[in-house]
Amino acid sequence: MSEKRKVLFIINPISGGSSKKIVVDAIESKIDSEKFDWEISFTSHRNHGFELASVAAKDHYDVVVAVGGDGTVNEIASALINTDTALAILPCGSGNGLARHLHIPLQYTKAVELINHFDVKPIDYGTINGKPFFCTCGMGFDAYISAKFDKSLKRGPLAYVENAVREIVNYAPEEYTLIDQDGKETVYKAFCITVANASQYGNNAYIAPKASMDDGLVDVTIVEPFNFAEAPILAIQFLNGTLPNKGNIKMFQTKKLMIRREKAGFLHRDGEPFEGEQDIVIEAHPQKLKVIINKKAKIKPITFIQSLSIVFRNKLYANTIIGQTVANSGKEILEKLKL
Repeated sequence: MSEKRKVLFIINPISGGSSKKIVVDAIESKIDSEKFDWEISFTSHRNHGFELASVAAKDHYDVVVAVGGDGTVNEIASALINTDTALAILPCGSGNGLARHLHIPLQYTKAVELINHFDVKPIDYGTINGKPFFCTCGMGFDAYISAKFDKSLKRGPLAYVENAVREIVNYAPEEYTLIDQDGKETVYKAFCITVANASQYGNNAYIAPKASMDDGLVDVTIVEPFNFAEAPILAIQFLNGTLPNKGNIKMFQTKKLMIRREKAGFLHRDGEPFEGEQDIVIEAHPQKLKVIINKKAKIKPITFIQSLSIVFRNKLYANTIIGQTVANSGKEILEKLKL
């Protein structure tokens, strides 16, 4: 019999604001103990996931499983770059952007079963001023809200939305100068600038619908100021993955980009805020992280009507200003179609 693979589950006990007993039960019931020697560790402080994963990689573990949200995934994946240890994800955060992009099931038992299959693929990652990100990074409103959410006592997606609702009306867009690899400068006044390695923030909110994690590029999306008359259409496009490269949305791909803003302030990487400099350098790093993927995933695009239904029925979106506008606009359509 071949030697068993070694797996370490690293659980963030506070991610998503819920108890992790159900996660532990799923691990114990579904992991194939004939194939794997496995153990569980819990994080106790910020960056603890990085520390635990670093030791596991040095000890030649085959897999380290990030059990948490995108912040937890970022910590653990950062320790596994350029190693032979693969990352797996049991998503239980507020957005789960990277897991959703990789089509990792949100059901814990099914996510554990993917580990049993052990289908591994290398993916890209990016850096923002030298700090790794795997899903998205950015500046502007989303970084500002990430900083607010980080200080909030409430966790989970609704707490994030509550912070956004309170701040969106009074947020003032900033001016940014983008400098490409050839030194060409372009100035934008923007609500936010997001640089994506994966297609979405999380919760099926697609900020970079065409992003790929194995093309050696990052996707840049610039959201220029908009009014609430435009918000319903933007929200629908955001939710069904059809955000267009036109009007007040600008998109392009690059390997490297410098951004100069009006002043230093908050940035975010994978939803985690940090204080950043006035000048920002973003770079793509091709296929430097091994991940366990869902090889049998069936991708079903979200339709226009389904997007309306999500906004109308889902508290996460219905409790936002944009969500309420879309829901009110689409209510009659949904009722006629009996959705």
